[in-house]
Amino acid sequence: MQELRLRIQPEQAANADEVRRITARTLRVEEEEMGEVVIRKRSIDARKGVWIQLELRVYDKGEPIEEESFPTHYSDVSKAAPVHIIGFGPAGIFAALRLIELGLKPVIFERGKDVRSRRRDLAQLTREHVVNEDSNYCFGEGGAGTYSDGKLYTRSTKRGNVREVLNTFVAHGADQTIMVEAHPHIGTNKLPEIIVDMRETILKYGGEVHFDARVTDIVEESGELKSLVVNGKEVPSTYTILATGHSARDIFALFDQKNWKIEAKSFALGVRVEHPQTLIDQIQYNRKERGDALPPAAYNLVCQVDDKGVYSFCMCPGGIIAPCATAPGEIVTNGWSPSKRNNPYANSGMVVTVEPEELKALGFDGPLAGLEFQRVIEQKACEMAGGTQKAPAQRLLDFVQGKKSSNLPSCSYTPGLESVNMHELFPRMITRRLVEGFKQFDRKMKGFLTNDAVIVGPESRTSSPIRIPREKDTLDHPEIKGLYPCGEGAGFAGGIVSAAVDGRKTAEAIRVSVNS
Repeated sequence: MQELRLRIQPEQAANADEVRRITARTLRVEEEEMGEVVIRKRSIDARKGVWIQLELRVYDKGEPIEEESFPTHYSDVSKAAPVHIIGFGPAGIFAALRLIELGLKPVIFERGKDVRSRRRDLAQLTREHVVNEDSNYCFGEGGAGTYSDGKLYTRSTKRGNVREVLNTFVAHGADQTIMVEAHPHIGTNKLPEIIVDMRETILKYGGEVHFDARVTDIVEESGELKSLVVNGKEVPSTYTILATGHSARDIFALFDQKNWKIEAKSFALGVRVEHPQTLIDQIQYNRKERGDALPPAAYNLVCQVDDKGVYSFCMCPGGIIAPCATAPGEIVTNGWSPSKRNNPYANSGMVVTVEPEELKALGFDGPLAGLEFQRVIEQKACEMAGGTQKAPAQRLLDFVQGKKSSNLPSCSYTPGLESVNMHELFPRMITRRLVEGFKQFDRKMKGFLTNDAVIVGPESRTSSPIRIPREKDTLDHPEIKGLYPCGEGAGFAGGIVSAAVDGRKTAEAIRVSVNS
């Protein structure tokens, strides 16, 4: 068996027979002498021309294939010690699966609805502008991740075994290609059924999943977790994983009311920018036509303005901008793509880093400063756009030049757009950085800064503005033994995979505590 790297044309990489021929020629052997040729990693290099980079494992004829194995050890935990989980997003789901492997019983409380019921509320939000505060793009089975594209790329490789997380997705129905692609992606059309399959695994092995189950209070006694109040009923609890996500503002407020330790932290805020996908393809691939051998092009942009980061976030080739408000009277945007990424638009968050000390200068102070700032921007956006789920928008070049657009291009945001001057939505520190950032990005991607693109806002839930601290070794809250802040909402993750990794890590910490 040999390992080999190839750098070949997209049309060649799309043809398995051609890959095999090139492999044989590179190794200077006859094709008939080779066994299986297995692709281990695939990525695109478009820096000088467009190339596909493949990492291959080439076997001798008749040699058995070495398959990477991540065996699960699920067994019946219906009578095991319970561990409560608040929130059924990626952190909560993967914590639950890991608890079952470790012989503990997960009991999950999710304020939202199951996938099927949740779809009806999303349709009502999009078509009728009605926001259900417990069932929306952020709350419900699978959390914000279910309808946010299923991007599985992460830089958090030092926090845990990312491939174990990817393998769990494959075991529950995801395509095997996520184990190969440099930037794996499932697609919003496929991810919900995978989430349902994960729920079925949890139930099959004795776990519990309760929907429409809102936790309104956490009770501690002498520094130890005592119980949870769920839908008005007190539930005794010794171990609870708090995996409520970045939009559970009632939980943050609860911590503040009880004077439990929480901390303001930096976060990001900005807009969604949407271009025609054909334009992004032409810029990135330097081709008039993309062709069938290449996927819709993506981009990853970052620069510094005023010593603060300005960067693209959650870039969705062939995607859609979605309404993600969690309460009436506010506008929040996010983006997603189907598995084929075959919509005519490319959208991305374009955000700036906001530091707690900057908010203090604007009159927002204390641990909830970022949350209150988010809320003010989201409510102002709703007011500027007319009080429905229509979103404020502006052509990109008009925004950079500081003038209101006389009309707007077609856009994937279904509730509709209202032309405004986006400079009136944000403080000057944000608009200045965005304007300078867009200018710099146009120098990196010539043609990016165009009035064929539109910005829609705000993109305000990229990450949690709050961190709920936890002990370095035991991972429970420093003031409440038995309560384990976890995932994106607690400030320890920044996407599906990193949240899943943190969920597994938290489950393992609880197992150590149970055994001690």
